[in-house]
Amino acid sequence: MPLRKRSRWWWLGPLASAIIFLASLVVLYFIVREIEPGELAKAFANASLRQLSLALAFTALSYLLLTGYDALALKRLGLSIPYRTTALGSFTSYSVSFTLGFPIVTGGTVRYWVYAARGVRASEVASLTVIAGLTFWLGLGMIFCVSLFYATESVAQLARTSPLLIQAVGAVTALGILGYLFWVATGERTLRVRGWNLPLPGLGVTLGQMLLGACEVSAAAAVLFVLLPGGHNLSYESFLAAYIFACLIGIASHAPGGLGVFEATMLIALSRLPFEQVLGALLLFRIIYYILPFILALVLLALNEMGRRIRRHEI
Repeated sequence: MPLRKRSRWWWLGPLASAIIFLASLVVLYFIVREIEPGELAKAFANASLRQLSLALAFTALSYLLLTGYDALALKRLGLSIPYRTTALGSFTSYSVSFTLGFPIVTGGTVRYWVYAARGVRASEVASLTVIAGLTFWLGLGMIFCVSLFYATESVAQLARTSPLLIQAVGAVTALGILGYLFWVATGERTLRVRGWNLPLPGLGVTLGQMLLGACEVSAAAAVLFVLLPGGHNLSYESFLAAYIFACLIGIASHAPGGLGVFEATMLIALSRLPFEQVLGALLLFRIIYYILPFILALVLLALNEMGRRIRRHEI
């Protein structure tokens, strides 16, 4: 099969990602430059045991819900995999891809490493990764739309724009989701890419994906929300819209875990709160939600590989 000719506009995507990433780093630099190290240390010290406990609990809930992404995808593909393996494959793949970035490559590689021992083929891992990603985007879109309509006024204040524009963005998001639901409800749909066919989930499974994804995104956002300084008078619904927008900017930048981009966006959105305390909350969020699970994932992968080798030696 002849190679497809690269479009002359191929460089626009990487250029846009680089611009977003660099611009966010510049914004982050100017914000951090104004912060006193002593005040930053105080922000860490101000995090109560209750805040840290809640953050850890919501992190555990988020990663538990993420295992449902893989479970739904495996069911759609007709693969019977024990939940213990599903949980290991899901948790380690997301923990690694969140930290290193490039989820299709890093997350797919980890998934294949775990699932191949159960007879799952590389093409099935690729299909699984796509369906799991679809679950994330459907849930993200759903909860983003709901938060924009439910907390229009407060979101407009955070974004420093008109409520009408916020509602317009919500309406466009809702139309996109409804359009996709109508599309998959009116017949069997298949994603085709260069000879590779992936039957998309029907309406029932898609609604389940949306609910699961929305719950997972809400749990992840709650990790940061509970770490924010007390007395901020910020509703969770309006915070959720800002969090999702920051996630979208971070994803668009292709920076690992949205590093720098996510923080800069959240610091701007929450600029009415004390910078030092918000930055402290963001650093704690980065450690609790990204770094600790990443370290645990590496330990679990090492133990899993050791177990495989021991079993092979016994055989």
